[in-house]
Amino acid sequence: MNRHQAVTADAYPDVISCDPDRDRPERRVAGRPSLNTLASRAKPTLSDRIDQQVFNAIYSRALVYNTCWEDPAVDRLALDLQPDDTLMVITSAGCNVLDYALTAPKRIHAVDANPRQNALLELKLAAIRRLAHADFFAIFGHGFHPEFRAIYQDVLREELSPFALRFWDRRAAWFGNPNGSFYFHGLSGIVARLFHAYLKVRPRLAASVRDLFETDSIDDQRLIYDTRVCPLIWTPSVKWTLSRQLTMSMLGVPHPQRKEVQAQHLRGVAGFVQDAIEYVFRQLPIASNYFWSVYLRGRYTEHCCPEYLKAENFDRLKAGLVDRLVLHTSTVTEFLQGTDERISKLVLLDHMDWMSSYHPEALAEEWQAILARASADARIIFRSAHAAPSYLDRIELGAARTPLRDRLQFHPELAQRLSLLDRVHTYAGFHIADVRA
Repeated sequence: MNRHQAVTADAYPDVISCDPDRDRPERRVAGRPSLNTLASRAKPTLSDRIDQQVFNAIYSRALVYNTCWEDPAVDRLALDLQPDDTLMVITSAGCNVLDYALTAPKRIHAVDANPRQNALLELKLAAIRRLAHADFFAIFGHGFHPEFRAIYQDVLREELSPFALRFWDRRAAWFGNPNGSFYFHGLSGIVARLFHAYLKVRPRLAASVRDLFETDSIDDQRLIYDTRVCPLIWTPSVKWTLSRQLTMSMLGVPHPQRKEVQAQHLRGVAGFVQDAIEYVFRQLPIASNYFWSVYLRGRYTEHCCPEYLKAENFDRLKAGLVDRLVLHTSTVTEFLQGTDERISKLVLLDHMDWMSSYHPEALAEEWQAILARASADARIIFRSAHAAPSYLDRIELGAARTPLRDRLQFHPELAQRLSLLDRVHTYAGFHIADVRA
């Protein structure tokens, strides 16, 4: 058996087995479009183009993600990171880059075309190198430090690149509001802040949500969710809001991904989100689910936070592991075409969904660059709004027009098992592939 496939449910003591008739999110439905249908779908309408322009305008001017929305515990199991690995990871908010660094690989290249995302990781790296853990946790755990402006001016600024310096000079207040939090800033943070405002006018729902996050057993979670949260939260107005492209854009979900979800789920985007939330709150322990917790609470706690925020891991990062990180503000293709290193593990997140719709030639070029720089045994993981993204069957490489799938060995069974452990659970597809020799 391939060492990457030697993963069983015994490795996850906190996972509760699913009742497929009640608790499994709706992933595939009768009548889902075939791959050929998806490949030949109609050209974008005027509304589609406007939605995409709105997303592009927002993305090009803002920090989109203030925390990562992919579960690195699942990624670690999928990647099986080793000391001689060289990784390429899309930066996002940098949380998962720091999580992977704790496994002590040889090097991690953090790549993002949005310089604001790299600016956030730069600030985290500066704080790890220059601050004590208590100050670091106040800034990135609580999202608030009463002395942040002074710390930033006296200690952190000198560690930053010119772009990051300009970015944070204008946004130091994000960490300095005693009644707010850094996690209420950036695009995804604005959505979290609006939800908090909504809870203030729904006190019964707010109390139910607080009680849900204070439970210590799956049975209690299910009881509170089923009897107190579910009847109150899924109002027509909430479902309507979730179905708007503006909401999805604020959460970093471009128009093509929303379309993929709508094509798969009989109840549309709102139904998909509801199924995902019900799986998380009815099937997985909430005590360790820092992903949903930070947006509902506005802060992490010492017992419910990413690994990089924990004191013992902070010390390991400060002791030298952060020096294995290299940041690149570029596209994936630009980075790969400009490096001489062989990359053994690649974490591509979900960016290929929108590239496949709007820049299919660039996506084919990216896969060509991936395969050119990947080591012989390289492993690639990525996520998708679609359980079976059609672009994997459309891409052909090189003059010989070799189908992409001929160059990759997928592991759908492993991906399916690991997806059940995902504490975020907002992607229909989790994909694991090895480069064929």
